[in-house]
Amino acid sequence: MILTLPAPAKLNLFLHIVGRRADGYHLLETLFQFLDFGDELSFSPADTLSLSGDCGDVASADNLILRAARLLQQHSGCSAGAAIHLTKRIPMGAGLGGGSSDAATTLLALNRLWQLNLPLTTLADLGLQLGADVPVFVHGFAALARGIGEQLTPVNPTEDHYLVVFPGVAINTGALFGAPELPRATPPLLELPADPWLLANDCEQTACARFPEVEKARSWLLNFAPTRMTGTGSCLFARFPTAAAAQECAQRLPANWQGWVCQGCNLSPLHAALARC
Repeated sequence: MILTLPAPAKLNLFLHIVGRRADGYHLLETLFQFLDFGDELSFSPADTLSLSGDCGDVASADNLILRAARLLQQHSGCSAGAAIHLTKRIPMGAGLGGGSSDAATTLLALNRLWQLNLPLTTLADLGLQLGADVPVFVHGFAALARGIGEQLTPVNPTEDHYLVVFPGVAINTGALFGAPELPRATPPLLELPADPWLLANDCEQTACARFPEVEKARSWLLNFAPTRMTGTGSCLFARFPTAAAAQECAQRLPANWQGWVCQGCNLSPLHAALARC
């Protein structure tokens, strides 16, 4: 049995920083939506855990895929292994949640492969030990997130068409959240507006000031459509009425940037794929 599943990218349709905990973690309000674009992971039974594919220069001890697999083994007492292969498409340091999504796909895939039958709530709790964004990928629905990103309320934003642009720079999330000029006192929302584009990303101004390529990509995209940065960057996304309009803009993209025409998904492509297995 080989189980091949997507690890979808995500967008933050807005991102507010509403405070900071005593331990340094930032308190957020953000709207997560998945994309029909992302990484792909294949899992097959094996005696031990192994990972191949496009793993970059991430050390084995730090790799979220292997960390997720080992954490699931430890929690369940399972001694089975798996041969895991990663096809990487989401850039690192892009704000698209690639590492968190890979971890979530690993948890759900091995829960199925090893026949553990753990509920999503347990897998999400395990995922939170790996990163604040992992639970939304585990649960698999577009969500308004609060706390450090783990308090999730399902929502159904418009599943728009986007051109997502990677301007070629990676942004370290911890470093950006440590920026002294970052706003940290946006008032919490009383209610979510029907159009999240009425809101903003509190990290965008700081990222644009510190990374000229992000500002350059943002300014370029604003000539064509409403544009926002996702997460702590560096990717920007522009909203278009049709995929054809997004594709037309993509054809004009400067050669030194990467771009993907995507559609927002309120049900994660991971969960859609699991339902077909």
